[in-house]
Amino acid sequence: MRHGAIPGSSGSVRPVRLLGDPVLRTPCAEVTVFDGELARLVEDLFASMYAARGVGLAANQIGVPLRVFVYDCPDDEDRRHLGHVVNPRLVETGGVAVTGPEGCLSLPGVEAGTSRLDHAVVEGRDRTGAPVRVTGSGFFARCLQHETDHLDGGLYLDRVAGLRRRRALRAVRRAAWNRDPELAAAQAAVPAGPGG
Repeated sequence: MRHGAIPGSSGSVRPVRLLGDPVLRTPCAEVTVFDGELARLVEDLFASMYAARGVGLAANQIGVPLRVFVYDCPDDEDRRHLGHVVNPRLVETGGVAVTGPEGCLSLPGVEAGTSRLDHAVVEGRDRTGAPVRVTGSGFFARCLQHETDHLDGGLYLDRVAGLRRRRALRAVRRAAWNRDPELAAAQAAVPAGPGG
């Protein structure tokens, strides 16, 4: 990505993997080579995220099992946060636990009230290997936690319990994109999440 270039403008849009695809449940590998291939992956992630109208996207959501995510996300004060993190680690969370609607590009059209802390700090590298530290509050903190969860093989549904979880899983079963019998079988195996 050249300085000043629009993120994703040189990338290719790749299909977003849907719930039931095993790549979403497999913890991603650390990036060890910071080269042109990684830069292309970052561009493809941005292009794919924008095409799907998301605010964040993890590499495994496009089938690449590496620890990389991108974001173009507002916080609760409408400040825009734009960037990417390679080998991210969630090093700090705090503040107040807020239950708010959360969705995912891998579960299109399905939302559930999900509890997240309203402060998060992620550390990692950029595509060149330089260290980065990203601090988020409000909605942006939710985004950072959500994308980091993806790279660990998690989905927001893992954090949803009780009636909210049952309603979300019902919406998944009824979703137009969920007509593949193999996907349906894999979705039936989604862990129960905290508290049932």
